[in-house]
Amino acid sequence: MFGTLVYTLLVPILAAQAQISPPNLVGTWTSQSRAVSTGPGFANPANMTFEYPKNTGVSYSFTDDNHYEIARYRFKGNGSEPNCITGIMQWVHGTYEQAANGSLVMTPFGDGYQQIQDPCAAQSNFIESYNFTEVISIVRQFRDATQGLKLHLFEFDGTPVAPLFLLSETPTMLPTRLLRNVTTGASPAIERRTNGALHVAGADVRTIGGIVGAAALTLLL
Repeated sequence: MFGTLVYTLLVPILAAQAQISPPNLVGTWTSQSRAVSTGPGFANPANMTFEYPKNTGVSYSFTDDNHYEIARYRFKGNGSEPNCITGIMQWVHGTYEQAANGSLVMTPFGDGYQQIQDPCAAQSNFIESYNFTEVISIVRQFRDATQGLKLHLFEFDGTPVAPLFLLSETPTMLPTRLLRNVTTGASPAIERRTNGALHVAGADVRTIGGIVGAAALTLLL
């Protein structure tokens, strides 16, 4: 509900900018701080470590042969305990499929991971695997008069990702293959139906904000 409302409020603002259709995803995109970028210098999957940026942010990279990489650094507040601020670093990569309506299904290779730092938790600092199929339901691209190319991504429920700006036309990414030895289960089945929709079955499918469904998800035209 909240995500849908936010998207509705953003529509007039986005309409005032020069929209590019169809959007071109290829390249490396970063949020306004430009502090976070995919590729070398953020994550070292071989030993599951991170290099902390100077500021929070998010970065996406896409290739023209359907590979992606995501780097995130964010803080999450705690309304009931203001001193308990959680820091989260995430890195994941894999392959993506795009439906006829532009929706994206991003399926990880299985070597993604995250570091969570919570000073109020029993375990205040730990690293764990992070591998969830993520869904972007709406993709919009604009040419901003002052900041150039701008990418707006919306989660499955309409919740917007922070606006992204083109950092490099050439994707800055780690190698597009498994980068450490992991035991992975069967990849979720992604099929393109006759109406052009993508159907993801048998996977823990998530938006960035939370679980969409564990059994099946269909992106309708």
